Amino acid sequence: MEMRAGEAPRQLLPPGFRFHPTDVEVLLQYLRRKALSRPLPAAVIPVVDAAALPDPWDLPGASEGEAAYFFSLRQAPTSAGGGRRRRAASGYWKATGKEKPVLVQLQGPSGSGSGKQVLVGVKTALKYHRGKARSSRTEWVMHEYRLAGAAADQKQSANGSQGCEWVVCRVSLKSRARRPASAGDGETTAAEHLQDYAGDHHHPSSPSSSCVTDTCHASDHQEEVSSSCQK
Repeated sequence: MEMRAGEAPRQLLPPGFRFHPTDVEVLLQYLRRKALSRPLPAAVIPVVDAAALPDPWDLPGASEGEAAYFFSLRQAPTSAGGGRRRRAASGYWKATGKEKPVLVQLQGPSGSGSGKQVLVGVKTALKYHRGKARSSRTEWVMHEYRLAGAAADQKQSANGSQGCEWVVCRVSLKSRARRPASAGDGETTAAEHLQDYAGDHHHPSSPSSSCVTDTCHASDHQEEVSSSCQK
C-alpha cells in the first residue's frame, strides 16, 4: 500500500492489536522481504513517499504512545554515516549520531549461540525539528533501518530504480521513562530468522513470525498473546 504525496498513512492494524518487532525482525522479516519483493508476514507497514514525509504526529499510532512504522524508497547513501536530513511537512529530521550495526549471532556446531556474529543491517537515530529556518527540536524520534552486510548482498533491485534502496522507519514520541531494551536491539540469537535469511527455505512465514500481538483483557490485567490469525 502506497500513500499519495501529502497523505498520512492509515492505521493498518485492527483495534486491540499491537506491532512490536525487534530490530532483527524489522530487518529480516520485513525490510529484506520488501527489498526482494517477497510476501510480508503481515500487511502492517505502509509505504510513504520519501519526498513527502508527513509530520510525525500525523502518523497513526505515534501520537497514542505507540511506534509508527513505514517503508520508504530513497536514494542510497554514498558513504557510511548518519549526517543526512529528511524533509517533512513542517520541519525536518536530523541524524543524532552514527549508524549502529544490527548483528545476528549464528548457531555454533553444537546448536548453541556460540557462533560468529553476522551484520544484517544498520539503524540511524534522528530527531524531529519543527520549522525551517529557525527550527526547534522536539521529542519525536525516528529510527531508520537499512540492510547491510550479507543481507544487503542478497537483495535484488526489484523496483528497477537505480541508486535507490528500501528503508523502514520507526517513529515514536520519546518518553521521560526509558523503556527497557527489548531482545533483538543490537546483538541477538534469533536463530529462527536465520533459516529464512540464509535462503535455504522459501516457505511463507508462519503467523507467529508476524510480530503482531493481540491485547486481551483477562481478570484485572492485560495479557499479550501471539496473534495466530487462525481461521
